[in-house]
Amino acid sequence: MSDKEKSVSDFEDFKVNTKIKLSALWTSVMFCYIYGDYFSLYVPKKVEDFISGETLLDSPLKLFLAAVLMTVPALMIFASIVLKPKINRWLNIVFGILYTAIMLLIAFTSITPWWSFYVFLALVESILTSIIVYHAVKWPRQV
Repeated sequence: MSDKEKSVSDFEDFKVNTKIKLSALWTSVMFCYIYGDYFSLYVPKKVEDFISGETLLDSPLKLFLAAVLMTVPALMIFASIVLKPKINRWLNIVFGILYTAIMLLIAFTSITPWWSFYVFLALVESILTSIIVYHAVKWPRQV
């Protein structure tokens, strides 16, 4: 093997710990959530609806429940790193499935031209949370 072939094929690589993978995936999910909410401000009449109070989150209870809904993925970033594997695995499976279902529901109920970015992000989020479930299910056993 020539030096040129060797330099291309011998990049250093290492196995990424499952906890770090899960944490990074939840971080990616959260970034998509944030960008989706930010980009929604550019949809015509959206800011006016915020000002007038005509939004989906039009009561203290709904606003609180939305905060709870968004807190779980944010906490899973940290929890995926620090929790013991058994509970960590189950939380990632349960929340991964739950958030995949929620985002698919949002994707299929938001199909309009102005909300195509939101559908796209919801589908990306669904893929990411599905990958979370996959990695949690396939969590390597200690040998």
